[in-house]
Amino acid sequence: MEQKPGCRASAVCVVVGVRDSLVQTAHDGAGALLPAPVARPILPDKGIGGMRILVVEDEKKTTSYLRKGLTEHGFAVDVAAEGSQGLSCALADAYELLILDVMLPGRDGWFVLRELRRAGKDMPVLILTARDAIHDRVKGLELGADDYLVKPFAFSELLARVRSILRRSAGRTPEQIRVGDLEIDVLRRQATRAGKPLNLTPTEFTILVLLGKHRGEVLARSLIAEHVWNVQPDAGSNVVDVHVRRLRSKVDDPFLQKLVYTVRGAGYVLRAGD
Repeated sequence: MEQKPGCRASAVCVVVGVRDSLVQTAHDGAGALLPAPVARPILPDKGIGGMRILVVEDEKKTTSYLRKGLTEHGFAVDVAAEGSQGLSCALADAYELLILDVMLPGRDGWFVLRELRRAGKDMPVLILTARDAIHDRVKGLELGADDYLVKPFAFSELLARVRSILRRSAGRTPEQIRVGDLEIDVLRRQATRAGKPLNLTPTEFTILVLLGKHRGEVLARSLIAEHVWNVQPDAGSNVVDVHVRRLRSKVDDPFLQKLVYTVRGAGYVLRAGD
C-alpha cells in the first residue's frame, strides 16, 4: 500500500506508524494479502476506530514527544510545522482532533483557528502553547478552541484532555445507526440484524460504521482504505474487497434482504432495498 497523496504524503504532514503496522497476516481464497488494521484507541464512550490527530507544532522536540506518545496510545498522527501548512491539512482532510501551537512560523495559531472555524470546520481543537496569560486563554476559547493547555505540560495531562475532548465530541456522531433491520450501536461497538447479534471483527465493524454513517452514498474503495488503514491501496489491490466480502457474509448472507451493495467501478453502498 502507498500513502494517500496530498498533505500526509508530502513534507507538510507526516503519517506516523502506518507502514510499520501494515503486516502480511493472512491470505484470502484468491491469495490476497490482508493487512493488519492500524491500532486505534477504543474509548468507552466514543467507540469508533480510525481516530486521527493533526499536530501543528514547529518545535521538533515537542513534535517528536507528542507523536511518540499519541502513537503509542493508538492514534494515527499527522504533523505540520507551519501555520499555513497545518491549515491546508486541516481543511483538506477529516481529523478527530487538532493540537495547535500558537506561535508558529508564518501564520500563527490564532489565524489557523479563525480560518478553520470560518470555513465551517468543527473539528475539536486543543491549543498547546507557552502563552499562559489569561487574555490568551480567553482569546483561544472565544475563537473556538475546545481546550487550552500551557507548556510545559505532562503528557498524562495532555492525554487525559485529548480523551475528554473526544468523549465530548462523540455527540457529533450518531450513537445508533439503523438501515432496514440492521442496527449499529456505535458506542458499544455492537451490531444486530433482525435482532440477532453480528459477530464482527474490529475492522469489519469500522467498515460497517463508515458505510452506515454514509448510508445511501457510494463510498470508493480508496476512501474505505483511507479510513480503516490510513493509506491508499496499491493499484490492483483487492484488500478492501476481501474485507467487505467477509463483512457481507455476516451482514447479508444469512438474510433474504441484502443491504451491502457493490457499485461496479465505484465502490460500496449500504442501503435498504434494491
